Amino acid sequence: MFRHPVRRALAALALCCALLGGAVACGDDNGSGSSSSTSPSSTSSTQAQEFAKTKFVANASLAAGAIYQWIVKPYRDGRFAKGADGRTFTLVKAGLAGAFAYNRLQAAVKNAQGDELLSKAVAPLTAGIDSLKNLGTKIRDGDASASDINAFQDVIDDVKKAGQDAGVKITEKVPDLSQLGGG
Repeated sequence: MFRHPVRRALAALALCCALLGGAVACGDDNGSGSSSSTSPSSTSSTQAQEFAKTKFVANASLAAGAIYQWIVKPYRDGRFAKGADGRTFTLVKAGLAGAFAYNRLQAAVKNAQGDELLSKAVAPLTAGIDSLKNLGTKIRDGDASASDINAFQDVIDDVKKAGQDAGVKITEKVPDLSQLGGG
């Protein structure tokens, strides 16, 4: 009765191992993972700029969503206040969101460098983004003030405006909790 499901599971496991082993074996000795017989095709500068804008929007949108959903909204709802139900878990999520948002904003700034107009619009924001570096820990520890929360919102507003000035629209995309932990 169990012979067929077990055989299927073993066959699937063997196939996965063979595919994984084959993919690892295709890499070259320097660890770059590319084969010497193939070369990646180059992209035009227009395509590279479009990819830069797309990546910028994706990263900035995730940062904006994380800040709103896990920091600003709970703060406004009073869930950071001493004695609030679920305060500890809310603070931990907010701390993770702060670290995640900082990471995504750093990535967005790097992405913006691939587009001339976008890089000029975002360049003045790097100091504001850098100022967020330790706020995630401060929030997680329960030491954040209203000005700390507003700092997150102000940076996101500035990034949205810079994107708009460069011709891209940033909308909030809320990451799930698993993304916050891996950000």
